[in-house]
Parts: sequence; C-alpha cells; structure tokens
Amino acid sequence: MVKSKKAKKESKEKTEAWFRILVLIITGIILVLWKYLIIALIVINWFITVFSGKRNRDIAEFCEYWNTEVYNYIEYITFMTNKRPFPFSNMKRIGKFEK
Repeated sequence: MVKSKKAKKESKEKTEAWFRILVLIITGIILVLWKYLIIALIVINWFITVFSGKRNRDIAEFCEYWNTEVYNYIEYITFMTNKRPFPFSNMKRIGKFEK
C-alpha cells in the first residue's frame, strides 16, 4: 500500500514535469509579448513622472502584474513550486504601490 502511494506520487510528478513544457511555451509567449507593452508603459510612466512630478499608480500596478507573473513563471519552470503561472491559474500581485 505504501508503494502504491509512492508510485502515484512519482507518476504525478512525471506528469507535472511534462506539463511544464506546455507552460514553458504558452506562458513564455504571453510574457514575451506582454513585455513589449510593459516597456512602453515604463516609458509613458517615466514621462508622466517627469512632467507631473508624481507616478501614475494605475500604470505601476498594471506593471506589477507582469513582475509577479514572471516570478511565478520562473519558480514553476525551475521546479521550485507546482503552482502554475498565468494562464493556468489566477493572476495575483506580490507588491504594493508605495506612495
């Protein structure tokens, strides 16, 4: 009976390892495309900050989603966790906007 649980766990780990290839491709493409949007938003937020004297909170918070998803993606692909990144799970932010 113990062997059966061990075999199931190993089988689950193998399946999860194969699934990482799919995640690597799909999430990787999404993050690369999203990166170009983030770069544009960085430039826009820089101009807003220079000319108005304060950062745009909405742009900063949107960029934080990308930061968090990249972190989650790297953790998953390097086998640090089995928590799948977007679009295989809900998006969450790690950081908060500092005033």
